Amino acid sequence: MQQREAGRVPLSEAESKALLSRYGVPVVEERVVQGAEDAVAAAAGFGYPVVLKAHGAGLTHKTELGLVRLNLADAGAVRRAADELAAAAGDHGEGLLVQPHLSGRREFMAGLFRDPMFGPVVLFGLGGVFTEVLDDVALGLAPLSEGEIDSLLDRVRSKVLLGAFRGEAPADRDALRATLRGLSRLGVERPEVAEVDINPLLVSPAGAVRAVDALVVRRDPGSAVHPRPVVDTRALGALFHPRSVAFIGASAALGKWGQSLPSNLIAGGFTGEIYLINPRGGVQWGRPVFRSLAEVPGPVDLAVVTVPASRVLELFPQLQAKGVGYLLLITSGFSEVGEAGRALERQLVAAARDAGVVLLGPNTMGICNPHHGLYLTGAHVRPAVGSTALVSQSGNMGVQLLDFAARQGLGIRAFAGSGNEAMVAVEDFLEAFAIDERTRTVLLYLESVKDGRRFFAAARRTGAEKPVIVLKGGRSAAGSRAAESHTGALATDHRVFEAACTQAGVLSVHQPVEMLDAAAAFSSLPLPRGRRVAILTLGGGWGVVTSDQCAECGLELPSLDPAVVERLDRLLPPYWSRANPVDLVGENDPELPFTALEELVSWDGCDAVIHLGIFGRRFLLKWLLDSTAAADPTFPAAQRDGLQQQVDGTERRYVEHAVRLMERYGKPVIGVDLATAETPRTLYGVSRSEYKGVFFPSPERAVRALAHMCTYRDHRGRSAAGL
Repeated sequence: MQQREAGRVPLSEAESKALLSRYGVPVVEERVVQGAEDAVAAAAGFGYPVVLKAHGAGLTHKTELGLVRLNLADAGAVRRAADELAAAAGDHGEGLLVQPHLSGRREFMAGLFRDPMFGPVVLFGLGGVFTEVLDDVALGLAPLSEGEIDSLLDRVRSKVLLGAFRGEAPADRDALRATLRGLSRLGVERPEVAEVDINPLLVSPAGAVRAVDALVVRRDPGSAVHPRPVVDTRALGALFHPRSVAFIGASAALGKWGQSLPSNLIAGGFTGEIYLINPRGGVQWGRPVFRSLAEVPGPVDLAVVTVPASRVLELFPQLQAKGVGYLLLITSGFSEVGEAGRALERQLVAAARDAGVVLLGPNTMGICNPHHGLYLTGAHVRPAVGSTALVSQSGNMGVQLLDFAARQGLGIRAFAGSGNEAMVAVEDFLEAFAIDERTRTVLLYLESVKDGRRFFAAARRTGAEKPVIVLKGGRSAAGSRAAESHTGALATDHRVFEAACTQAGVLSVHQPVEMLDAAAAFSSLPLPRGRRVAILTLGGGWGVVTSDQCAECGLELPSLDPAVVERLDRLLPPYWSRANPVDLVGENDPELPFTALEELVSWDGCDAVIHLGIFGRRFLLKWLLDSTAAADPTFPAAQRDGLQQQVDGTERRYVEHAVRLMERYGKPVIGVDLATAETPRTLYGVSRSEYKGVFFPSPERAVRALAHMCTYRDHRGRSAAGL
């Protein structure tokens, strides 16, 4: 028999169902009996056929243990089954459970478990004996709203089985809702309930829903976990706007943090006061080097510390005496190195709180705020001013993302490498960027969260106003979780995190480029009003591929209105497709894409336009001209330059044309390059416009970015409706 984990006590099946019934879960009628003759009497009361099970709190997974007999048609079959089950259960048996035999080919499961970070989580999915193999489940954090309950039912791949199926009636959706609603309440109201497993949740041919088997596991809820202190979000905002910065541990040695950070800040054009501090004193870069913080003549808003870990604690009396409000601790050697480092980090936080200092780090890559000329990262990447905020728990990943943003023209509102998050965690940054008027999109690279429930609440609040895009590292690492049930076996860290993101309206991506593509779209385009997409393409193959990808991402391709077809007939040759995608059939008229694009953007039947292969001809021309000049040295340079300038100018006009159409019609217009430079660029600014030309190097990236915008728009619509 299965071993019980210390502190976790399974209820018997009858006790489990009695508890679930009190919370509105529809359970099968049943009776606990002692012995074969009582079982026969109970069976006669229900009417044959019946189901007989061994009963006892220690008997979980009875089907796998051979402790269930189905479809018993008469008294003799019941007596024989009762004797067999009593012998098989042995000392663990506490009687027999008699149920009417319910028929049904559709089996689902529902459950509840407690995630150590996110708390009570409700699960719904395909049930039966292949639950773990088919792995078709959806999760939601309790408490669930009515809209979130419906979302759980709709997110499973097998949701088609909830409708009319092969002559059987649709599943009673109200009963399914009642089941999930009851589990949600149970998770919130009964902290001693560690786990609930209902499998199967059987759907009859008539659509009736009943919990046929159920398990509830209790545990000692333990003492309450004290939440981490919250950093004031307004105060955190000031971290990115210091008037003066002091570098404790300044150095002239090339490549050391004490040299790299101040040189980056100086080169970035910071206009505030900069103080260099090193016990040796002297002069560096024509600036005085002070021996201690006390020697600094003016006030210090932000101290950047790169001295060894063993010397950090002794700085706090100096920080307090100087009135320093913020400490950027680059130094490593704390919790990331083991228990001794964790103990030192705890002392660090206590000292910072006593001194009234907000501590970012330790082990951080730094921060930047292009709006303030503040570039305080070890890598000298200086992205342009923009509206995208980025927080990364990995310094290297953060620098790569910043570099990509700088090369693609994606402007940054602010960046923070959160490091070990000893005091300031990603949840604090998320809440700060939620109220920051200059932040339009929030990007997060995470490997863990310090407070799951707070992260969930902050992400939900932020997502109601601006997109939050998360790239989570370590998705494949399953959480170690004691589980007596299917529910526990299916619960993993990455699955719970994904569920929290879905419920909060966070866009979860799986690749860095996907994160930045989505950020580029959100920062530069209007939100689509729906999922209807019109496609304009220079060649047919692009249109086919893009159509397939739209379908895979849940985007719709509406048929063209007759009026649109009639107007395009005047522009295109007779053999054009007269369908969406609109194929320009390789026409070389440089003005044709301008007119065709406007026809589609102005069409009321679509919510967004993707255009492919129209932008990027300048590169094809350049390559042609380079080859021609190599083959014919007499080819006039003036003619070559004139042709290149003409095409370059046409493409600049096309970008502006697309942007002005977005301003006029409020629809996103997304391009795919025909050809690109060695380092493709995604964004092209247009003067006096909040929008930009957006061009991706491949159709799948364009479609995926648009799909993220549609998903976010759908979430905002549900949030506004209170669903």
